[in-house]
Amino acid sequence: MSAPHEERPVAGRGVGRRGLVIIPTFNEIDNITRIVPDILSQDPGLDVLVVDDGSPDGTAAAVRSLPEMGERIHLLERSHKMGLGSAYIAGFHWAIAEGYPLVFEMDADFSHNPESLPEFLAAIEGADLVLGSRYLNGITVVNWPLRRLFLSVGANVYARIVTGLPVKDCTGGFKCFRREVLEALPLERIRSDGYSFQIEVNWYCWKRGFRIREIPIIFEDRRIGVSKMSRRIIWEAALLVWKLRFMGTR
Repeated sequence: MSAPHEERPVAGRGVGRRGLVIIPTFNEIDNITRIVPDILSQDPGLDVLVVDDGSPDGTAAAVRSLPEMGERIHLLERSHKMGLGSAYIAGFHWAIAEGYPLVFEMDADFSHNPESLPEFLAAIEGADLVLGSRYLNGITVVNWPLRRLFLSVGANVYARIVTGLPVKDCTGGFKCFRREVLEALPLERIRSDGYSFQIEVNWYCWKRGFRIREIPIIFEDRRIGVSKMSRRIIWEAALLVWKLRFMGTR
């Protein structure tokens, strides 16, 4: 079997496009071929970059089979599971090199509704970072077990209190950045994973004075596939917020 091919950036591909939607994947073959066309249908200026961590279920091959592969659909293949945070950072570097003015984070499992993308495009006109919030107008989460919901709400309250982050949903992964924001972030320093990655990126954006806006989204738990949540991810986030607080006081 040949080694996975990692696509090399071609300078300027993003020029003239509105944005790039980055989707990290690991074993998402049942979702990826449905969600990518849904994303592309939302705006003709949106492209998709799938960052696949060597999915044994054939996710990468499924992406390569899509009709607009190499045009509006792009693929970065990594040899093994390296984590959500590093997948997004690889995607950020790719987007910056390609010149995309807007860069999105989005999950592959339809918990983030592609139909919300036009709302992000409207909101980013007056902001540098737009966060899709599950807790802006009450709780807008569908089909989560109570234990998972309590964990998420508690984690957000905890993160806000410890770090001072002035946002309702610190841990959400549906976002839109201006390219200039990503260029200003210390991406080489960010090593966190899971939802601690989201907290850390939000914190750096806030500390650098970027305009952050939250918009409400409906978050629906995945219908197909398995959640990537683990105890390691939870403990990592619990410790990270104190690291950020210490950094903020120096």
